[in-house]
Amino acid sequence: MARLKVLSALDTAKTQYYHFKAIMIAGMGLFTDAYDLFSITLITKMIGRIHYSRRGNETPPEVTSPLVAVALLGTAIGQVVFGRLGDLKGRRRVYGLALVLMVFGSLACGFSICRKRSCVLVSLGFFRFVLGLGIGGDYPLSATIMSEFANKRTRGSFIAAVFSMQGFGILACSTVTVVVCAIFRRASASVDDADVAWRLILMLGSVPAAMTYYWRMLMPETARYTALVEQNVIQAAKDMERVLDVELSQIAEEHPLPPTAHPYTLLSREFLRRHGRDLFACSSTWFLLDIVFYSQVLFQSQIYNIYLKKDKNYDVYQEAIHVAWIQAVIAVCSTIPGYFFSVYFIDKWGRVKIQIMGFFFMALAFFAIGIPYYFYWTEGDHDDRHNGFMVLYGLAFFFANFGPNTTTFIVPAELFPARFRSTCHGISGAIGKIGAIIGSVGFLWASHKKGDGEGYRNGIGMTASLIILGGVCIAGMVVTYFFTRETMGISLEENEVESEAHEVQEYHNL
Repeated sequence: MARLKVLSALDTAKTQYYHFKAIMIAGMGLFTDAYDLFSITLITKMIGRIHYSRRGNETPPEVTSPLVAVALLGTAIGQVVFGRLGDLKGRRRVYGLALVLMVFGSLACGFSICRKRSCVLVSLGFFRFVLGLGIGGDYPLSATIMSEFANKRTRGSFIAAVFSMQGFGILACSTVTVVVCAIFRRASASVDDADVAWRLILMLGSVPAAMTYYWRMLMPETARYTALVEQNVIQAAKDMERVLDVELSQIAEEHPLPPTAHPYTLLSREFLRRHGRDLFACSSTWFLLDIVFYSQVLFQSQIYNIYLKKDKNYDVYQEAIHVAWIQAVIAVCSTIPGYFFSVYFIDKWGRVKIQIMGFFFMALAFFAIGIPYYFYWTEGDHDDRHNGFMVLYGLAFFFANFGPNTTTFIVPAELFPARFRSTCHGISGAIGKIGAIIGSVGFLWASHKKGDGEGYRNGIGMTASLIILGGVCIAGMVVTYFFTRETMGISLEENEVESEAHEVQEYHNL
């Protein structure tokens, strides 16, 4: 069956202004996602100073863990709900709703109703859940919209560029914290004023999302959704004429076919038979990746103590500034370069090779960190050991982003037919966020041994935890090798053609 002209035009379109505009519009959502998710480390440091002065100025783990987990839980639910709505109602129609939830959640986290400790923490947890719903909705919609606007030659780079905005979101979160705390410290060193500072940091996360709302509402529905799901080929051609450098006469169909019923549904054996393997590959690799990626919190106390122990008299603002500075350095030296490498190589090497490579080097880094872990942190002045640890820690982050953290975001937006694309991306991401909860909360508690003095129960220890995480990376390599299909340079519509060809073959076999 001949392909629709408008879809062929999208696949072969030269890179132009609207592609970069779409990257910025979609990327600002991921920018805000990272700002909001990674700000919690900085905020809990300040909350500890304000509300837990009698417990060593540290927010206890039984408070920190729920604050981390509730946002990830909201993200998982948001990915499933908005992913499905994106296929049922259209990408553009629900894209703005996800953004509104993100803006509202950021602002509400800052207000958090009151100043009494119990009230602050409960309301902060609730609004972080709401924020997570919006963040979760942004994942499948941003990836799907960018994949459906892109041409097949540079599609991977465009989606990776959208995802790379997470790195700048982390950097922005750190920068805003430094600036806000420096201003408040100059004006007043009062801990009471710090209660306003952390709220302001959270609320400023809503600014980039709010700024892109207008442009999101101006975006047309993607031609692939309009043509293949709504089966309105004429409208798809008109929408593409508005945004791409192409004339309507070149992409309009002379004799458009009437709408036909889709052959099978999401909850059917036929779907599982045709796409079950791909859904398993996307979900399982994202799950394994997020266990490891979000387990970064295991190291944070040790890393912060290296640079903060020299001065025990720092106030609430100085501590927040130092922690933000460390987070910014890691982002600049490791996180952001990893994203850039992915953008450059994703359409040269392919998704599968980069994902296997990333898992492999992450495994090596975790084994190198984990087996001699306590050697790095023996008492005394061992700057060379500390520096060696930081290099390995940075490499783990670099190869996560120049590897599975990027590819697991890209592949689900390419493997599935248009009417399931957003849903399957949302399902894959939601299962990934279950892994994130295991990594950020489960392993955080498991990695502590009795006597660590940080309020955690006795666990298996850091060495065993890190070796297990290295094994998780090996499992990611194996699943990728045996189950993940390469999508580089392949048209998204090959999934649609494959379905039609399969039906014809079955007919002739009768």
